[in-house]
Amino acid sequence: MEKLYDRLKELYPEMVKIRRHLHENPELSFEEVETPKYIAAYHEELGHDVRRNVGGRGVVAVLRGGKPGKTVALRADFDALPIQEENDVEYRSKVDGVMHACGHDGHTATLLVLAKVLNRLKDELEGTIVFIHQHAEELAPGGAISMIEDGCLDGVDVIFGTHLWAVTPFGCIEHRTGPFMAAADKFDIVIQGKGGHGAQPHLTKDAVVIGSQLVMNLQQLVSRRVNPLDAAVLSVGAFEAVNAFNVIADTAKITGTVRTFKEDVRALMEREIERVVKGTCLSADAGYSFSYKRGYPAVVNHKEETEFVARVAQDVPGVVKVVEGEPQMGGEDFAYYLEHVKGTFFYTGAQDENWSETYPHHHPKFNIDERAMLVAANTLGAAAITYLKEASKNAEAAV
Repeated sequence: MEKLYDRLKELYPEMVKIRRHLHENPELSFEEVETPKYIAAYHEELGHDVRRNVGGRGVVAVLRGGKPGKTVALRADFDALPIQEENDVEYRSKVDGVMHACGHDGHTATLLVLAKVLNRLKDELEGTIVFIHQHAEELAPGGAISMIEDGCLDGVDVIFGTHLWAVTPFGCIEHRTGPFMAAADKFDIVIQGKGGHGAQPHLTKDAVVIGSQLVMNLQQLVSRRVNPLDAAVLSVGAFEAVNAFNVIADTAKITGTVRTFKEDVRALMEREIERVVKGTCLSADAGYSFSYKRGYPAVVNHKEETEFVARVAQDVPGVVKVVEGEPQMGGEDFAYYLEHVKGTFFYTGAQDENWSETYPHHHPKFNIDERAMLVAANTLGAAAITYLKEASKNAEAAV
């Protein structure tokens, strides 16, 4: 284990260099071209078995250890967001309107350098490590489900993943058994009223007024229809009814998101939203269309694997504390991997204590404390090696 930590520390400057290269050259979900080429070439140079275009634009690399054993998968995503960067840094995005505003550049740099170090230790590894580099995490249906369908988890016994978390202090590892991140769904509503002159409202069916009433009615769903012991979020993100100042709107479009952890609550919200839309529009004698699109399911961590990572992380260099984190209402398609194999997803704190202000994920000024990449690599590497070693010992004991 000391070899792992020492060599990762030695290669930390390369990790930073890779992260900054990716940060300067971001690519949007489902539009990634150069990034997967870069990743595949890096692994091929190490001599790993590499599959390109997995599930579309993903990359899977396999490192076989010198001894037989179980198979561990480690995952990192590599897509960026449609955001104009506002950071004044030397490595700011060179692509107008596109930015790594969620740390995926750091995830990729972490896994690539970790792969290089584990490759140097391959003769001592008691099993196989699969490096899953996933495209399109930011945009449903996401890259995970198509990569799984294309076999990225074939033969895998366990999977570990981490998210560099800019709102958690550097040196902190946050874990949680069970629901950790929420299911993320989208709804679209179109209200069909009857437009007209602003001076003659009695001859119209005002889509703006109906829509405004609908937004207020929707806000009562979580407080009055969902069990207060369950978690749910309903947020309206857009309300569009563009007209001249003296025109009453004929139509209005409302779009929003629903976040839940339990499938029964998810189903309840879908039914209740349409019921409220129907009732509100019926009372105003207006028409409507409604669609509800289910996004990623909730990230539900497995107990044994979560406790395992929490135990291993206690002795990892750079880790200051290991804590049980609170569930987050953000979504992540790592959820799909956990539906197929056992594993866990955790946060690695990436907040710099010297920053005067911390910007959240998906913000134009988002950034990370790059030292968190080394902590993440140490933790993922320790988890992979320890899991393989303990599985091998258990197999011997069973014989």
